[in-house]
Amino acid sequence: MQTPPSAIEANFDGLVGPTHNYAGLSFGNVASQNNEKSVANPRAAAQQGLRKMKRLADLGFAQGVLPPQERPSIRLLRELGFGGKEAEAIAKAAKEAPELLAAASSASAMWTANAATVSPSADTPDRRVHFSPANLTSKLHRAIEHEATRRTLATIFADREHFMVHEALPGTPALGDEGAANHTRFCAQYGTRGVEFFVYGRSEYRRGPEPKRFPARQTFEASRAVAQRHGLNDASVVFAQQNPEVIDAGVFHNDVIAVGNRSTLFCHERAFVEPRAVYDELRAKLAARDAPFHVIEVPEARVSVADAVKSYLFNSQLLSRPDGTQLLVVPEECRENPHVAIYLDELVASSGPIDEVLVFELRESMKNGGGPACLRLRVALTEAERAATASGVWMNDALFARLDAWIAAHYRDRLAPQDLTDPKLLDESRTALDELTQILGLGSLYDFQR
Repeated sequence: MQTPPSAIEANFDGLVGPTHNYAGLSFGNVASQNNEKSVANPRAAAQQGLRKMKRLADLGFAQGVLPPQERPSIRLLRELGFGGKEAEAIAKAAKEAPELLAAASSASAMWTANAATVSPSADTPDRRVHFSPANLTSKLHRAIEHEATRRTLATIFADREHFMVHEALPGTPALGDEGAANHTRFCAQYGTRGVEFFVYGRSEYRRGPEPKRFPARQTFEASRAVAQRHGLNDASVVFAQQNPEVIDAGVFHNDVIAVGNRSTLFCHERAFVEPRAVYDELRAKLAARDAPFHVIEVPEARVSVADAVKSYLFNSQLLSRPDGTQLLVVPEECRENPHVAIYLDELVASSGPIDEVLVFELRESMKNGGGPACLRLRVALTEAERAATASGVWMNDALFARLDAWIAAHYRDRLAPQDLTDPKLLDESRTALDELTQILGLGSLYDFQR
């Protein structure tokens, strides 16, 4: 039997863009709606995310950087009929349809858990890492991301011998795809064959329960299509439905109520429809891969769904050290919520698979409904695949210093919704992004550079 190649799981975090603001565009995302029209601090947001990347890199985890997208999107404004010079188009949109200007200006691509679904080479028939950019059809401000996402991924993972970057699925509600926020991979080791866990909120063609208050964003049909295009067979996948009641409570993606890594699933007891059947299927399929499976199920009596949504306990990163122990990365809000804080202390004190909790200040992202898990895209890579990845995106001391100085030079420390009408914001953003592509060594990535 051939020994599988050694592999690591890299986290590629999205740099927060210069137009980070609180427009309240995401219906169903409680934090986004609660902070609508408040004043944002793009500089602090970018610095908070960057410091999380650097700390994890310093701890020995493979950490990459994904650049922001160009905002405001002049392309979207043109497609919506706002003509004239760029400044005129922005002014006209601000006057006639400020909600469309807000959508064109959103920095939501920072949440790279929604960028794509990734299947590592250990799982795919052609032994390449497959990426499917998410179409994000449920929200206008996110539905405009996938083309630039595909271009970015195809630039960073350009070696066709090792990587396959697909187009997004067709942009129709029946194939609503929200990316890795609804996907987790379980395995014994990152380089061995695993079981990919796809969670959906509703099905377009199958009958089943659906939420009543907020929309379900991920469809079964989209999850199945991604699995099929990545070449995954029945033994490699488990599909599960989100509990519609928790969607109505603000759990708009599965990563707000569950997180998994290798052989561990950490979730709320109300996360799924028929959770016992879900656990049994995962356990059986992983056993066929000679992989163990552990469930840490948090009872409602210990941490309510409301507290989970407020603290983003499950929108955490579960990371494996070389010795097999696991680190849980959570936002500061988990320490501020007494029920969650007590639970985490007891979790670490127990003899379970999670032995440490690392807390980060991510307030600017959290106010828009994005915690540690939202900010990163997980990519399992062999040594050869890592070597084939664009070298300039890996976090280290030198890159941190350059990006920290870049943020300080180009980002505003205050951005209110009315500031989106300022035509200088577009020029500032383009100047920053033009410099960023040189720092990361990505070439002419943006439309304005071409």
